[in-house]
Amino acid sequence: MFEFHWPWAALLLPLPLLLPWLWPPRTRAVEPASPEGQQVTLLHPRISALESAFSVRRPRLRLAGWLYRGLLYLLWIALVLAMMQPQWLSPHTEISTPGYDLMIAVDASHSMEALDFTVESRPVNRMSVVRGVMGRFIEGRDGDRVGLVIFGSQAFVLSPLSLDRLAVRQALDGIVPSLAGPATALGDAIALGVSKLRERPEGSRVMIVIADGDNNTGRFTPQEAALAAQLHGVRIYVVGVGSKEEQIPILEEGAVRYRDDLTMDEGTLLEIAELTGGAYFRATDTRALEEISARIDQLEKTEAESRTAYLPSPLYRWPLGLALLALLAIGFFPEGRKRFIARIASD
Repeated sequence: MFEFHWPWAALLLPLPLLLPWLWPPRTRAVEPASPEGQQVTLLHPRISALESAFSVRRPRLRLAGWLYRGLLYLLWIALVLAMMQPQWLSPHTEISTPGYDLMIAVDASHSMEALDFTVESRPVNRMSVVRGVMGRFIEGRDGDRVGLVIFGSQAFVLSPLSLDRLAVRQALDGIVPSLAGPATALGDAIALGVSKLRERPEGSRVMIVIADGDNNTGRFTPQEAALAAQLHGVRIYVVGVGSKEEQIPILEEGAVRYRDDLTMDEGTLLEIAELTGGAYFRATDTRALEEISARIDQLEKTEAESRTAYLPSPLYRWPLGLALLALLAIGFFPEGRKRFIARIASD
């Protein structure tokens, strides 16, 4: 489909035709009069020979003048057409398959550095467990739109809702503890995820929160954010990470220290899940991933969406090239320019 991006520029096309009315008129010089009040006219002694000598060049000059005028009009029209930005619109249809809208919120605070998990008898931090469990989960969500939110002292959208699961997985693998600050704004993360999901169709708005339940900063409490999720029909599935040990090891400043303020607050996480109609799971449970997938599969999928976008291809080079050719052709008619200027002066 063809169109002009700036069609209003076509108002400049009749401007050369309006110039004779817009240009100030020139006054002719009055011939000197004789003392008696009569005008004096000098006649060539052989006027007939003079006229015959120039009669051969007159048609050529007249033709050159018309060509010069036509080339000027062509130059102006081509420049205006280039200014209007002609473009060809190619239709591009994007079809979204039925699926869910999953927003994953990952705790990236300092507490995720705690070493209260073991893999093959080797202590690992909470973030490593989250990356492994949720990485496999993202790989299995074929056809779903997956987004990623991280939160620490503040909450950020690391990846918007997208069908590109590989890009989301790569963004998840790059998360390290304290990436978003040392504190934990769990309520702000839930509120941010709800604000992104509320624009999606009802029935497929799902949020997965991975946290240890500790909320010590932010504008919203987890309960307030959960009520907002309930209002907008967002179901929250919570994955709790951490242990209930009194002394939990954590890597700080290159050394392992034991702290008693890193225990997981399961009560808050359970309350969030219950308020929104979701469920709560423990990350240490080997069946957690399968249970989350089974619960989500029971929801109603979003219907397939078809959207057609038109991609513009600029065509201004063609009228601009025509204007360049007209400008070059004008240089081949210097006599036409003199004829054109003389005609304007006579008018």
